[in-house]
Amino acid sequence: MADLTLTGKKPSTIAADALVVGTCSTSDGVAVVADQLPARLVEQIESLAPRLGVTGALQEVRTVPAGSDVAADVLVLTGLGEREPDGTFDHETLRTAAGAAVRTLAGAADAVIALPAVDEAELGAVAEGALLGAYAYTRYREEKAAGKLTPVTRLQVATSMYRSARAKAVTARAEVLAAAVQGTRDLVNCPPNDLYPAAFADAAKAAVKELGARGVKVTVLDDKQLVAGGYGGIAGVGQGSSRGPRLVKLTYAPSKATSKVAIVGKGITFDTGGISLKPPAGMLTMKSDMAGAAAVLHTVVAAARLGLPVAVTGYLCLAENMPSATAQRPSDVVTMRGGKTVEITNTDAEGRLVMADGLVAAVEDGHDAVLDIATLTGAQMVALGNRTSAVMGSDAVRDEVKAAADTVGEPFWPMPLPAELQAGLKSNVADMVNAASDRAGGMLFAGHFLAEFVGDTPWAHLDIAGPSYNEKAAHGYTPVGGTGVGVRTLLGFLEGRAGA
Repeated sequence: MADLTLTGKKPSTIAADALVVGTCSTSDGVAVVADQLPARLVEQIESLAPRLGVTGALQEVRTVPAGSDVAADVLVLTGLGEREPDGTFDHETLRTAAGAAVRTLAGAADAVIALPAVDEAELGAVAEGALLGAYAYTRYREEKAAGKLTPVTRLQVATSMYRSARAKAVTARAEVLAAAVQGTRDLVNCPPNDLYPAAFADAAKAAVKELGARGVKVTVLDDKQLVAGGYGGIAGVGQGSSRGPRLVKLTYAPSKATSKVAIVGKGITFDTGGISLKPPAGMLTMKSDMAGAAAVLHTVVAAARLGLPVAVTGYLCLAENMPSATAQRPSDVVTMRGGKTVEITNTDAEGRLVMADGLVAAVEDGHDAVLDIATLTGAQMVALGNRTSAVMGSDAVRDEVKAAADTVGEPFWPMPLPAELQAGLKSNVADMVNAASDRAGGMLFAGHFLAEFVGDTPWAHLDIAGPSYNEKAAHGYTPVGGTGVGVRTLLGFLEGRAGA
């Protein structure tokens, strides 16, 4: 991850590969948003903007010669869109603009960021965006190709607050958050031949140790222990693979905790659909079906690194959904943790099965609130597209998640759980089915299924199926591939519970 520091020097005097400044759209054209740039240079840029193709639109990035008045090699103009009525810029706008600029600087060694950062919120947004934009997954590339993609290694953010303790604290938080998001991205991007349930469990142990998450205890149940413990959902999904399932539990329990929260993550390390086989094209991104578990792992680690006074327990429900002679079949009946029986009507509706076991375990352990996060349904993408996640569940917790998402800048939309869809759970041979015969409201039906396993515990379900993996062009601070979505919202939720 890039090294980020604060500076109070005049940005134009700092020698670096690039100096990043903002541009914004105005009624007269384009304005440069940089108080400390030489006036002559500002006038030149604004007058030449039409010929340079600069409009100031959000996510527009243009690189121009720096000129003799600037010590950096090049000037990077990153669009901020239009100002708010009070003359400022939305925090997510700053985050996006910083990330978009830094993302385009792959291969450069260092950069100075001179975007609005006059208070803690603005500084935090700029720092987060810059760090999130400084990402590339190069593990499997040749050294020469990897070098061209290597993100900026040193970032300096110019701010008048550079000496304050609060500014340093905001920067430190941004570094922890970015490490959590990037760690999640790395896991999602890892190919399934290298990341299978047991390997994921090892990665969880390594993340706790290597990132310095003090006070986090890791326990792992293997396939035999899962069967013995009555975890029929996880065991059933994983029985078709030669690489057995796991349930990883991460416990962070600080003294004097203000709240006790559980987070359950779906960790299907590869999803073929099982016997209800997906079409070939539908499998191409199914290494990402463990994005929920990756987000849970790194949220718990981040909470511990920040020392939040909230007890957090993460449950990583890990399995590989494969077709084989030992695979789960349509019409099988499995007994879940806690005793409910489920008739399997579609083996490709496997995520809710592993999640149900995790939810029961979380409720058994006793928590003030239980969250779950999963790449659960294709219906989420049909309803909300590839950038907006869904949240449903108990009204109060659902709204708390939505508020946290709004604060950190992740798009989530609250969804209902219509009572009439619950009738689709009925089975003729078991307590319930895992998939409804009617495809209408598929995302909401899955929510109803999960609700059966939480009882009266306050709960929210986050469906991140589309936003977890970006198959199209990079945008803002979001790369192609794993996005790390959900980590910032989950951490924001925990910070809210901590009163931070």
